[in-house]
Amino acid sequence: MFAFSGVLNRPPGEKRDPALVEYAVSLAGNGNKGDGNRRVCFIPTATGDSPAAIEAVTEVFVGRTDVDFSVLTLFTQPSVPDVEAHLIAQDALLVGGGSVVNLMAVWRAHGLVPVMRECWEAGVVLAGWSAGSLCWHRGGPTDSFSDALAVFTDGLGFLPYSNGVHDSLDDQPRRHVYREYVANGELPAGYATEDGVGLHYVGTELHEAVAMRHGAQAWWVQPSPDGGYHDEPIAPRML
Repeated sequence: MFAFSGVLNRPPGEKRDPALVEYAVSLAGNGNKGDGNRRVCFIPTATGDSPAAIEAVTEVFVGRTDVDFSVLTLFTQPSVPDVEAHLIAQDALLVGGGSVVNLMAVWRAHGLVPVMRECWEAGVVLAGWSAGSLCWHRGGPTDSFSDALAVFTDGLGFLPYSNGVHDSLDDQPRRHVYREYVANGELPAGYATEDGVGLHYVGTELHEAVAMRHGAQAWWVQPSPDGGYHDEPIAPRML
């Protein structure tokens, strides 16, 4: 599993976090068809299947001969006749950012929670950024309800930790709010990622942190006995 914070303020024309997306795809090895091609499906539910989101991710894979790329949309109905069969046949699933609250509501309405677990247990790489990072964890801070950050605790929980994404944003107090939620027990201990940093889990254990930006890092955040929090930096490997 690979969960990361995308770079929100990218320069005009820069592709969607190419190094992190490529790392996610690389975790699928050579694919399961035996021809070297990897089947990768992008799931843009968190943006309501926004055409702009689909275009941005599709652009990353334009011209690739080693990847069979597809997109699963759920609005106004699923874009494939058998969602379970399509997802379980993939080598990697990429879940985009947006509203994690709406993402989880739509997935649950379509019965995708057990399907995602089935994919994970079958060895499909589950990956995503922002909302697509939070969803695999227990929860974390979100702006899904309003501009003000609120606690979200309804994630899939495949990973038994909380998750703080965009932990380096200056225009929102994400870093402080996440640690406050962990300190007061509203969220369990967990991992935070600054923009451009990803967490590679093997099973439910963190294998390594990776980054596409120099100086960015991940953090382990846990409550401290005095009612506060303790955070430890995790130096990522540069991609």
